[in-house]
Amino acid sequence: QVQLVESGGGLVQAGGSLRLSCAASGRTFSYYHMGWFRRAPGKEREFVAAITQSGGATSHADSVKGRFTISRDNTKNTVYLQMNSLKPEDTAVYYCATDPSVTQLARFTVPSANLAYWGRGTQVTVSS
Repeated sequence: QVQLVESGGGLVQAGGSLRLSCAASGRTFSYYHMGWFRRAPGKEREFVAAITQSGGATSHADSVKGRFTISRDNTKNTVYLQMNSLKPEDTAVYYCATDPSVTQLARFTVPSANLAYWGRGTQVTVSS
């Protein structure tokens, strides 16, 4: 069982920055690839970024490339999402997720990805 708790969301003006954190329970955190997703009001959930177990490889959605960066600290059982140059269209609830069965980051990009473990999300609101 893995429990995920997101934090770091809030209200920020366009052009500003936020860093989201996702703290994971359990000693097996370093075994799992991790992903960030978001759901904007009235829209489907979408992939944002993913990172391998070691942090040696990452993947970012085209909509956030060059602005968002995913990273992790396995000593702290935490994955981060640094968000810079925020835009109003980034407003959403942000979730982290993982699944022990995931072996490739591409799995996180599948729209219907049915991942085993999800956090409850943290709200990010970007004002114009």
